[in-house]
Amino acid sequence: MTDLAAFPITKRWPAQHPDRIQLYSLPTPNGVKVSIMLEETGLPYEPHLIDIGKNETWGPEFLSLNPNGKIPAIIDPDGPGGQPLGLFESGAILVYLAEKTGRFLPTDPAARYETLQWVFFQMAAIGPMFGQLGFFHRFAGKDYEDKRPRDRYAAESKRLLGVLEERLASRTWIMGDDYTIADIATLGWVRNLVGFYEAGDLVDYGALKHVPRWLEAGLARPAVQRGLNSPARP
Repeated sequence: MTDLAAFPITKRWPAQHPDRIQLYSLPTPNGVKVSIMLEETGLPYEPHLIDIGKNETWGPEFLSLNPNGKIPAIIDPDGPGGQPLGLFESGAILVYLAEKTGRFLPTDPAARYETLQWVFFQMAAIGPMFGQLGFFHRFAGKDYEDKRPRDRYAAESKRLLGVLEERLASRTWIMGDDYTIADIATLGWVRNLVGFYEAGDLVDYGALKHVPRWLEAGLARPAVQRGLNSPARP
């Protein structure tokens, strides 16, 4: 049996199946990237719900795996060389799982780097901007009388959607005919923007044609639906 005792996080969230990938996450736009990827690849995994509302990511057990105190994070008991590997940062985990399984990341060098640039586009631009818009429109920031911060993030989010719209104008998926980790990284954020954040009108989402079509196709995938609800909330 695989021994994960070297990872202090397993004391707080014990592994019932230590031979499986351990996922420490919550179904947020960042968290679902990894759960969707795990569902798409079919890798056996054990999900552990991390309650960020109770500040569980700031406890010593979670920080032992991710010193940045953010979900998602994983432990793969069968990492490189057959040794357990702990990883944090959703983009790094997506690349790792893609390379581990040989799926959703092209092997052709040029196409591989092109895919990675769109993953980084999500991480550097879409995630931070959509998240800030969500804060100023849906969460505590909505009560600020000064609407300039909200409007700034709304304008930038609209611009970013325009970049994605143009990319998808002649493509089924971000990379063309093939569904990749670029799509997996981005689907949850667009879904959240127009759903949970209720910011569709602010970014003129209704004027878009290709992004909604792409989002609908992504959400129709059974693995995506499973991943959006993993780990299951109480």
